[in-house]
Amino acid sequence: MPRKPRATYLEAAHAFADLVAQLPPSLEGPGLGEWDLRALVGHTARSLVTVSDYLRRPAPSVVVGSAAEYVAGLGAASQDPAVTRRGVEAGQMLGDDPAGAVRLLLDSVTADLARADLDQVVTTYAGGMRLREYLPTRTFELVVHGLDIAHAVPLPWTPPAAALRTTVRIAADVAVLRGEGPLLLRLVTGREPGGVAIV
Repeated sequence: MPRKPRATYLEAAHAFADLVAQLPPSLEGPGLGEWDLRALVGHTARSLVTVSDYLRRPAPSVVVGSAAEYVAGLGAASQDPAVTRRGVEAGQMLGDDPAGAVRLLLDSVTADLARADLDQVVTTYAGGMRLREYLPTRTFELVVHGLDIAHAVPLPWTPPAAALRTTVRIAADVAVLRGEGPLLLRLVTGREPGGVAIV
């Protein structure tokens, strides 16, 4: 990766915390799908929580070798009612001061990562992964759902450039893994309706 995944992840996490600080503390209103805004913010905040949690759960071996493999498996998991429920619960746990709660989570994960080895293997829901491959999946979540939050409110918000590059790269890798690389390429070159013309 062009940039260390730890620095990119933490930059995305800070940008997410800054975004939450701009939201009304009530977090009322629609979010995404079955989630209201509070649940969407709570789900996104779990990208801070899980890093700290997984660092305390070493795995004996690598099962998922790349960030793209992990994200490719999220499609089915995202339909699991348990994922929806955890988002709702995480939103409730943010309490009356969501911005303050997110800052505390950010401080905690920053301290945890300062002591972490990027080559250590951690236990994720999908199996063992090296931390250097898991962190970009959390960057992906922070960027994608940060944009969801900003769109829902609405608020202008642009993710940090390095985090955005990581997210776009993972999305492209997932498309190739799923056999949808040619379609993605046609979309981003304006060859398909609704696409964008980058060339």
